[in-house]
Amino acid sequence: MSEIFNLPPELRLLFVNNGINLIAAILILVVGWTLARLVGRWVRIGLNRIPQFDPTLRPLVASFVRYGILAVTVIAVLQRFGVETTSLIAILGAAGIAVGLALQGTLSNVAAGVMLLLVRPFRVGDKIRAGDTVGVVREIQMFRTIVITDDLLYLSVPNSVLFATTIVNESREGRRRFNFPIMLDHSSDIAKARHIILDIVAANPKVLKAPAPAAPIASFDQNGVTLNVMGYTITADSGSVKDAIQLEIFRSLTEEESVRFPRHVVSLRGNPLVITQEPLKPS
Repeated sequence: MSEIFNLPPELRLLFVNNGINLIAAILILVVGWTLARLVGRWVRIGLNRIPQFDPTLRPLVASFVRYGILAVTVIAVLQRFGVETTSLIAILGAAGIAVGLALQGTLSNVAAGVMLLLVRPFRVGDKIRAGDTVGVVREIQMFRTIVITDDLLYLSVPNSVLFATTIVNESREGRRRFNFPIMLDHSSDIAKARHIILDIVAANPKVLKAPAPAAPIASFDQNGVTLNVMGYTITADSGSVKDAIQLEIFRSLTEEESVRFPRHVVSLRGNPLVITQEPLKPS
């Protein structure tokens, strides 16, 4: 410390001023960093308490607020050392172009994330299918989208991948059509089977009356006659309703003597192997 006081007055003043600026810059940086983290968290918590605010935008708004405070903090630190912000902006602009060219893939994720928020093909809580990605959207971040699969796997998908592929949103519409095929033997009473099927579908209280359920003939070939059972229900109930109706139809048709399911019987008649088909008769 004694060497400092032996310096010329101009150097001592410069040393003291720079020391004060350094301490002030460190304090500004610590306070700004802490404030950005806390304010970002408060904004996220506050937006979560507003049910009218779109949950898709909550994490993005919180991120913008946080990075905005960090940017102001960096500028304030540089101003403590006398750096001109106008020249700094020009330098950052030139550096931004170079960085942008080097990070085209990363920046494309940012642009794709913005487009996903503007176009809104899905929102937080929607179940989507996009390429190999199938699950419920948990969060749309600046670079990636978080998707939780049906077996509770955590998927972090680049925004550019989602934006570049076809997205099937299974939650957007309030109604959902369920359909499944039923193959019957040629000897079955198709009209009777269709009557039984439609009665079962219409009797389910969760099946909508309009559009009306139907069971048209989808195809008929050497294997049998295929009916395509169709009905509409609320999207949230589509899976459980379809399973319950399939179980009831199977039980009712197996008890009906005039209705038979195809069955393949494998028999050896010399060489080669011969496969014949026989109707499945109810026991």
